[in-house]
Amino acid sequence: MPVAPPRPPMPPLNALRAFEAAGRLGSFARAAEELGVTPGAIAQQVRQLEAFLGFPLFRRLSQGVALTEAGRQAQPRLSAAFEALSLAVHDLRASHAGRALAIAALPCIAQLWLSPRLPALQQEFPELQISISAMEAPPSGQREAFDLALFYLAEPPPGALALAEDSLAPICSPHLAQQLHTPSDLLGRTLLHDAVWRSDWARWLRHAGVTGIDAGRGPSYSLYALALDAALGGSGILIGRASLVAPLLAQGRLVTPFDQAMPSGDRLTILPAPASKPHPLRAQVMEWLAGSL
Repeated sequence: MPVAPPRPPMPPLNALRAFEAAGRLGSFARAAEELGVTPGAIAQQVRQLEAFLGFPLFRRLSQGVALTEAGRQAQPRLSAAFEALSLAVHDLRASHAGRALAIAALPCIAQLWLSPRLPALQQEFPELQISISAMEAPPSGQREAFDLALFYLAEPPPGALALAEDSLAPICSPHLAQQLHTPSDLLGRTLLHDAVWRSDWARWLRHAGVTGIDAGRGPSYSLYALALDAALGGSGILIGRASLVAPLLAQGRLVTPFDQAMPSGDRLTILPAPASKPHPLRAQVMEWLAGSL
């Protein structure tokens, strides 16, 4: 009998990742989206792990999957292990003096608000390296190790720096604006929509007291920047967010045909993300961004 017997074999790390994500999210499809693979790949990895263990981790249902008792007990421990692994990697990166400041931002904020400010930010902090990731929701948990995040929030949390409340108003090309004198002139016009803020037209029409216009009519774009390009090209009228379109309005490339802006109900917020070892310049960069209007 050996004095120090070898450790028992471990299942493939990818199989453990697939199971942990599927168990935490309750869906093979959502796990596939998070890990950047197909649902079939997740299912295959889970089957591989189940074959290694010799018992099932999920019950396959007519609609989706559900953890077995064994899977339910194992999932939180694996989630904690992957959180710790991600944190260890982040701390390893953080130990490097020249590491990049990691920023997570809503895609439209990254493209239209943050990107134009990067040259001046680089001039203010010449040695600063920046890494930007576009995300649809603020990072949560240590696994998503970002230094700061930029999102629209209705109620900014403690420690965040929030700009003034945003406003919404129709915007369009100057040529198209010449044909619009009152909100009722929108009847029959092409309304442009951002897929995430699809309800903005209905909200603004109610605010302006306009009836008889189909607020859902018109093309929808998966990115606000694409809808903005369509408005710049004269394809239609878009509900503009002041924080995103202010430079285009100042340049005269877009105009607001009606003087009826409405409060958006949220604010562009700069918040410290949950990094265990934040970048040493994080607080200074947050202050600079908040004052860069």
